[in-house]
Amino acid sequence: MALISKKKRIYPISNGLRRYLIKYSREVDIPIHYHELLRYSNSIALYDSKEQDTLWETVFYDQSDREEIHLNVKKIYALLKAGGDMTVMEHLYVDRIDLCVYGNTQPFRVRIVNRINDNFDYFYVKNADASRVYGLELEHLLSPNRISYLVHQNTLIEEHIAGIPGDKFMRLHMEDPHLNPIRLAKEFVKFNERCFVRLLGDMHSSNFVIDVTPDFEETHYRIRAIDFDQQSYEGKRTIYLPQYFKENNALIQLGMKYITPESMVQYQKEERALISTRLKSSRQGIEDILRAMEHDTIALPENVLALKTELAKYYHNDDFLACKNMGQIMRTSLAQLLKK
Repeated sequence: MALISKKKRIYPISNGLRRYLIKYSREVDIPIHYHELLRYSNSIALYDSKEQDTLWETVFYDQSDREEIHLNVKKIYALLKAGGDMTVMEHLYVDRIDLCVYGNTQPFRVRIVNRINDNFDYFYVKNADASRVYGLELEHLLSPNRISYLVHQNTLIEEHIAGIPGDKFMRLHMEDPHLNPIRLAKEFVKFNERCFVRLLGDMHSSNFVIDVTPDFEETHYRIRAIDFDQQSYEGKRTIYLPQYFKENNALIQLGMKYITPESMVQYQKEERALISTRLKSSRQGIEDILRAMEHDTIALPENVLALKTELAKYYHNDDFLACKNMGQIMRTSLAQLLKK
């Protein structure tokens, strides 16, 4: 069983990472920053449609601040979704701003509504943690998912990743007669492999969503990470494998029931081949982000030592033992992929 015993440290964005963000247009001047949203005057607990506490709080601002804050978060939405085209703001209004008080970075979630058709969307305003930024960028480059995010100074803006939260899916949808257990189990194997190769940790059921796409003949599933705080941080190999989290037991048992060992190896090889293709097609971006990671500190020295030792043993590859930081371990993990 995977277990994280200590709260992760927050790492500031280094000069090298900042240069990467500027080069790839992730660094954008924004009209409002995380600390300014902390000026709320009061808050109330947010409950879902079944009157269950969501552990988010809806915050409220004084009249003197509210209009300016709402205007500026709409501008951020235009930057995130429309490349800065402010005409998209004409029919938008800020319905709600929520604060997650239990989260590692205590993010704000903004709900934006189109007053013409009541369609709504979310985005998040967070403290910029280097681990999370590396995680977002590696997800964008190495996974089948594109990620939209912006950074300015110490503020991180993230798009909302749509899907059914993993814990909710396992609680409410596993008995659905339309569920395709083989396809879902296959996707979990591939997701497990993606996380391990790019060293994204802590993927228990609350940290990923399941995107369900009905097709003309079958239903397709995509498991998507939504929390990137544990990118290349922990020292235990099992932390980077979702199969070791007890919260994922329903999906693990599905795989044990429907996936043979031979099929599992096949799916792992398929996913590694796809990641390898993305590596080759995004070679310059990968090289630049790895170079920034190699000159950065995003984990405790004891975590680096523990992880490189475990991976050297797992892969039978002593190249890991020469690594001095998480960036070098990440590079060696990807080189291992290309070697295969």
